[in-house]
Amino acid sequence: QVQLVESGGGLVQPGGSLRLSCAASGFTLDAYRIGWFRQAPGKEREWVSCIARSIGGTLYADSVKGRFTISRDNARNTVYLQMNNLKPEDTAVYYCAAQETGGYYGCAEDHRKYDYWGQGTQVTVSS
Repeated sequence: QVQLVESGGGLVQPGGSLRLSCAASGFTLDAYRIGWFRQAPGKEREWVSCIARSIGGTLYADSVKGRFTISRDNARNTVYLQMNNLKPEDTAVYYCAAQETGGYYGCAEDHRKYDYWGQGTQVTVSS
């Protein structure tokens, strides 16, 4: 009954923007650390960003820092990834994940730490 569902992907030109959503059911999302990952064809899964529990902070991979923003909407039980100034190298399937364990501060960059995963949403950045 625990589910994460991503949405918001699509085709966008370089320099454009998308907002990805990660909607949770079966649990209260703000009690979990949430991560965003991506995987391009032929490449390993790459950590993008994560957000700690309610008063914790956020972290970003160097490749997206200053362009992407992760946030929570507790009323909607949803986490978002706002992606601005998209580049062709951002093309990938994007996944959200929830970590049930972990402390109150910080969040995990290691995909092995996460307990629940969504199905992914495709983001393609191309002229």
